[in-house]
Amino acid sequence: MSKTSKKMTLSKKHNLTGWAFLAPGALLILFMSFIPMFRALLLSFKTGVGAAMEWCGIMNYTRMFQDAVFIQSIKNTFFYLIIQVPLMLIFALILASILNNKNLRFKGIFRTMIFLPCATSLVAYAVIFRSLFANNGIINLILVNLGILDQPYSFLTNTWSARIVIIIALLWRWTGYNMVFYLSGLQNIEYSVYEAAKIDGASAVQTFFKITVPLLKPTILLTAIMSTNGTLQLFDESVNLTDGGPANASITMSHYIYNMSFKYVPNFGYAAAMSFLILILVAILAFLQMKVGDKRD
Repeated sequence: MSKTSKKMTLSKKHNLTGWAFLAPGALLILFMSFIPMFRALLLSFKTGVGAAMEWCGIMNYTRMFQDAVFIQSIKNTFFYLIIQVPLMLIFALILASILNNKNLRFKGIFRTMIFLPCATSLVAYAVIFRSLFANNGIINLILVNLGILDQPYSFLTNTWSARIVIIIALLWRWTGYNMVFYLSGLQNIEYSVYEAAKIDGASAVQTFFKITVPLLKPTILLTAIMSTNGTLQLFDESVNLTDGGPANASITMSHYIYNMSFKYVPNFGYAAAMSFLILILVAILAFLQMKVGDKRD
């Protein structure tokens, strides 16, 4: 047997070994993700419940743009996206830069404290924020005692304040999560770069914008895409913190899909159609972020 034949045989063995390791995971993804997605796509073209479901074409998709509550949920979700995601990423980047300072004492404690909210249960932290901003909650107690308010304010029953409370809750929980990504990226940057900038007379602000931000660009892009994806699928805060109120003023798309599936008279076809709209929005925004953020040749 020639050397070329032996090499080809060895190469085939390596390929077969690789596919053998990949096959179990690939099959799980196929059966647990792609097949349900395909069935959900078929379901989105049907109406009714159970055995009485009938093919309705694109009726569910056209209905979405005539549904005032769903349009309101889209507006609410994009409001959270536009306000919360930039603020969260900016705070996370600033905190990571501060905690990356090698001369800072007790860095480990500070990093742990900022990251700890991520370990909190989604339901638990939403309930905690609900109690904090209740009429008899600690926030109202502090504001009244300081003389800022004459009487307790109903944060969760007023349109704009309910939305702001959700944004505050999201910032509290997810800022530390993104900070860890930035810390990881910063620790891959040679500290000598910062020392050279300091010797050249660069200020802390100049160092941040001229060194930290450009070198962390791939990580910032990653966190922006993940945060956008997560915000478009926002569910727990809307359900457990404000219950979508007042009068659907803070409801999110995922919350409304849940209501259409399990809370109201079940309409799984319509819910599936709305789910695919979220999928399309996530894909479009991720693509735009990649195009804008990734400038590699």
